[in-house]
Amino acid sequence: MRYITFALAKGRLALQTLELLESIGIRCDEIKDKSSRKLIFVNEDLKLRFFLAKASDVPTYVEYGAADIGVVGKDTILEEGRKMYEVLDLRLGKCRMCVAGPSKAKELLEQGGIIRVATKYPNIAKDYFYNKKHQTVEIIKLNGSIELAPIVGLAEVIVDIVETGSTLRENGLCVLEDICNISARMVVNEVSMKMQHERITHIINNIKNVLTREDV
Repeated sequence: MRYITFALAKGRLALQTLELLESIGIRCDEIKDKSSRKLIFVNEDLKLRFFLAKASDVPTYVEYGAADIGVVGKDTILEEGRKMYEVLDLRLGKCRMCVAGPSKAKELLEQGGIIRVATKYPNIAKDYFYNKKHQTVEIIKLNGSIELAPIVGLAEVIVDIVETGSTLRENGLCVLEDICNISARMVVNEVSMKMQHERITHIINNIKNVLTREDV
């Protein structure tokens, strides 16, 4: 029996995913050892392998078959646009993708004129403004604190993830428009879903059952 490989987004999401997997009897304790220098972690009994990757790389590993299953945020899935199956909403890391800025920018959005938009998510921003709003904008890609852009005059608005909105409020900004809801999703390589259909479907169904019990 061949190994099924999981790619998990590094950080809090990986720990939350491991807890969820433990609830269906899948354990990999060595991956939690912060002193370990290993890159691949193995559960020999279940023939499962795990590795941690930067969130933006997880869809790439899954599309090319280096991982059979991945767990990553919907924001990353939308931004990367990779070919794979999105099979399950794990309901972890819930937040929203929003257009935000100073309250006065609301009028600029409604008028539909050309404005500058700063974001870590240029593809999501393009899709929202060009395809949904049919508004021409100049998109500026940033990697750091996006909230800084409208404050220093780099952009009129930003497109970013909003969890509680406290950072926005502390900097005199607010949510102006909602784009979509974000949470962690399980994704599967297209070939793996065919070749390992029974094993992968079994994992998916077990997690679904856990999530359903939590709803009751």
